[in-house]
Amino acid sequence: QVQLVESGGGLVQAGGSLRLSCVVSGNIFRINAMGWYRQAPGKQRELVARISSGGGTNYADSVKGRFTISRDNAKNTVYLQMGSLKPEDTAVYYCNAVVGLSTFWGQGTQVTVSS
Repeated sequence: QVQLVESGGGLVQAGGSLRLSCVVSGNIFRINAMGWYRQAPGKQRELVARISSGGGTNYADSVKGRFTISRDNAKNTVYLQMGSLKPEDTAVYYCNAVVGLSTFWGQGTQVTVSS
């Protein structure tokens, strides 16, 4: 049993900041890679940021320089710090994690950026 729960979504004005958190709980032995994805209405889910077990990161070109992904292994938590937010960032944001040999997904949290 593994669960991922996202938090921190909400409504923010363009140019503002928001911090998303995702806590992994359950039968955890080792968490490998963790990531954030997003999906806007009528569009495919896309990778936003990814962080490896060793701390290496990857970002979508559209968010590079504005978003930062980090993890706290002691708390089984991954974060996404979002700055300089744009209306185009509006989407449901999903956390995922590789635990053992399986990939798990959270339920998602809505982020809405107003102009």
